[in-house]
Amino acid sequence: MVTRRYVRYSSLKPGMIIDQAIVDRAGRVLIARRTPMDDYMIAALAKMGVPGVYIREGEEEEEEKKEEIVIAPAIQKEIDTQSVADPAKVELTESVKERVAEGLQFLYSDTDSPDFTNTTKTITSDLMKAITENDAIAVDINALKISDEYTFKHSLDVATMSMIIAKQYGFKENEVYEVGVSGLLHDIGKSKIPNELLNKAGKLTDQEFELMKQHSLFSYSILKEKQDISDMVKIGALQHHEKMNGRGYPMGVTGEKINLFARIISVVDIYDALVTERPYKKAFTPRDAVEMIMSMTAELDINVMKSFMESIILYPVGSDVELSNGEQARVVENSALYKLRPKVIGLKTGRVYNLATDMKCANIVIL
Repeated sequence: MVTRRYVRYSSLKPGMIIDQAIVDRAGRVLIARRTPMDDYMIAALAKMGVPGVYIREGEEEEEEKKEEIVIAPAIQKEIDTQSVADPAKVELTESVKERVAEGLQFLYSDTDSPDFTNTTKTITSDLMKAITENDAIAVDINALKISDEYTFKHSLDVATMSMIIAKQYGFKENEVYEVGVSGLLHDIGKSKIPNELLNKAGKLTDQEFELMKQHSLFSYSILKEKQDISDMVKIGALQHHEKMNGRGYPMGVTGEKINLFARIISVVDIYDALVTERPYKKAFTPRDAVEMIMSMTAELDINVMKSFMESIILYPVGSDVELSNGEQARVVENSALYKLRPKVIGLKTGRVYNLATDMKCANIVIL
C-alpha cells in the first residue's frame, strides 16, 4: 500500500521518493515527482528555502484485472448504429506541445526579454492553428495534458480552453487569438513569487496567501509596459481572480466591470486548478470539477459558464463508463445541454440508457 507523508528538510534522507514536483521561479521542474532523492537534491532544497516535502512510501498494490467484456455482435451493431460523433475537438501534436513547453519556459525565465512578445505570439499562433485547422469547437477535458509540471500545463490548458470558449461565445477570430494570449500570460506574475512559497506542501499562512494573491498584480506589472500587447490582454491577466459578486481579488470589482477576457479565463482557471493535483491537495475528477463550476453561479459569469459547458466533452463517444447500477456501458452520443448525462449502451445487456431525457434512467449516474 502506498502512503504519502510530509517530511521536514532536516529529516530527509537519500533514497526517499519525493511525491511532489519541485519547480523554480520560472516554473521549470528541478526535481520530478516520484524521483529517489540524493544528497545533491536534498542540499538543493535547502538552498531554495523549501522547509519540507511530501514523500512516497510503500509499494503499489497489484490492480485487480477487470473482466474483459466480450461484446455480442448484435450489441456492437446497435452501438455502431446509435453512435453520433462528437463535435470537432482541438488536438495538439507532440511537436506543438514541445514547442509550447520550450516557449513557456523562456517566457517565465526572462519576462524582460525583447523577444517576450514574439514568443508569446508564436505560441498562441500554434494554438490558433490547431483550433482552426479542423474547425474545433470543443475540447476533451480529460486529454488536456502537456507535462506533469503544473505552471506550464496550466498556462497551456487555460489558453487553449479559453480560446475554444471564446469561439463558442461568438468572438471573432482576432478576439479568440487575443483571449489565447491573455490565457497564456495570466499567471506570468508567478515568476516573481518565491520558490519556497510555490513549492510549499502545507496550507499557506494568511500572510503567505496574501503574497500569493499578488501574482495577478505582478502579471499586470510585467505586461503593462509592453506596447505590443493589448489592454484587453493585460486587464484579463489582472482580473482573472475577480468574482461577479465582488468577492474576488485584487480589486473586488463586480459584474460587467470585470473584463470579459478575465471572466472567461476565470472559469477555465478554476476548472484546471481543481483537476490538477498540487502538493497541498488531491485532484478532483473532471466530473466533480464540472459540478463545482456549475454550482458557482454567484461567482462566475452565467453566459461564460454556458459557453464552457457547450465547449467541453466529458465522456467522449466511444469511451467506456461504469453506471451506478453496476453495468459497464459505452458512450454513443453526448447531449449539448446535459454534459454529465450522455446516451450510453450496456455492453452486456445492450440496453440503451438515454441518461439526459429518459425518466426511467433518472436514478442512474456515471460513476
